[in-house]
Amino acid sequence: MPVKCCFYRSPTTEAMAWSENMDTLLANQAGLDAFRTFLKSEFSEENVEFWLACEDFKKTESAEKIASKARMIYSEFIVADAPKEINIDFSTRDVISRNIAEPTVRCFDEAQKLVYSLMAKDSFPRFLKSEIYRKLVNSQQVGTHKKWLPFL
Repeated sequence: MPVKCCFYRSPTTEAMAWSENMDTLLANQAGLDAFRTFLKSEFSEENVEFWLACEDFKKTESAEKIASKARMIYSEFIVADAPKEINIDFSTRDVISRNIAEPTVRCFDEAQKLVYSLMAKDSFPRFLKSEIYRKLVNSQQVGTHKKWLPFL
């Protein structure tokens, strides 16, 4: 029987893996935190906050909670002059505005796709070139070595 061994995945390797794609970054809490910090520095954190609110909203099962969460997302991100208004086209905003009276868990899908696309094409590449990301990767490289884990 072959012997199995494991290697500790260093934070550096993990941080470098975030550069593979935005899904990898968003699925990792440390990556998400770093990305949020970057977006805050650029005054555009509403995009990732909206995306996260939509992800949470899609998991909602109760019709009552769907309605209240939809109203909260609408008032916080969609309505004109919202505190964290996202940049979406008029037609998408209009469709959401007409459907908010009877929301479904999919009522923000089109806006979420637009925001995701904006982050993937614009914010994510800038994040990978940012001082925040470089410092994170560089600081974790110092003194980090693969560590042998005990056999299981």
